[in-house]
Amino acid sequence: MANTKPKYNIKAVSQMIGIQPGTLRAWERRYQMIRPSRNEAGHRLYTDDHIKILKWLMEKVNKGFTISQAVSLLESNEDVFTETNESGYTNQLQKIGDELLDDLLSFDETEAQKKLDHAFALFTPETVAIDIIGPILVKIGDLWEENHITSAHEHFASQFIRSRIGMMLLAIPTDGMLPKALLVCGPNERHELGLLIFALFLKRKGYDVVYLGQSIAGGDIDIVIEEIEPTYVFMSCTLKKNIPITVRLAESLSKQFPDMKIGLGGYAYDRLSELDRKRIQPFIVGNSKKDWEKWLQLRA
Repeated sequence: MANTKPKYNIKAVSQMIGIQPGTLRAWERRYQMIRPSRNEAGHRLYTDDHIKILKWLMEKVNKGFTISQAVSLLESNEDVFTETNESGYTNQLQKIGDELLDDLLSFDETEAQKKLDHAFALFTPETVAIDIIGPILVKIGDLWEENHITSAHEHFASQFIRSRIGMMLLAIPTDGMLPKALLVCGPNERHELGLLIFALFLKRKGYDVVYLGQSIAGGDIDIVIEEIEPTYVFMSCTLKKNIPITVRLAESLSKQFPDMKIGLGGYAYDRLSELDRKRIQPFIVGNSKKDWEKWLQLRA
């Protein structure tokens, strides 16, 4: 009986599951996978059984299913991920990524479009961005730094990926009632692809994303913050030399806007010493989906 007793409000469920309340309400309306009861004030109340179902659905979504596919699996009582095909799933992601990288480094836009379209037909946009495109960006950066490819290869691949992710970001509807997140590259930063992937992740989770992209003029970020009043500000840094000025800006904004949550991400922070990372640890969002979700849950 304890599992069926209504006791969690939607805010508590949101924090436990890692999903915005507005997204959860939309899922319930559209798919009717659970039916929470209501208290006297009309607020939703969830049971332990509801939590178990929602966690199962989120696990499937995080592995690449769309929510509609996950609900279909729930209704048919199927769990398609055994240890064997979990490995096959990972191999499939890697295979598509390797083929897409080959097409990009061959300047073959037509085939690259086909590969990416195929990936989107199999997986959610978030999975494609994080688990396929993300590793490709790292490989391209390594190949370029090691002089295995030219700047022309790097520019072609980066522009292709930026265009597709930008289109995906614009296609996701925004709910102005949900937490607002401002995303911009740190001072002097021009590499924005990692930030774009993070923007897609946030928008898929239901956040209202305001994406500025490359570094903006000094002082302008204060004006934007005062105008849109974001709950979160995220800044990306890929070059180690830009870390000090980015951290100083984050610290300054934190003092100026004490209720605003500030996060720093980008591969530059991986090159810091353990002591330097410890000093700015509260700002560090991380570079993986798991890190991002943990950071957001701690500050929800």
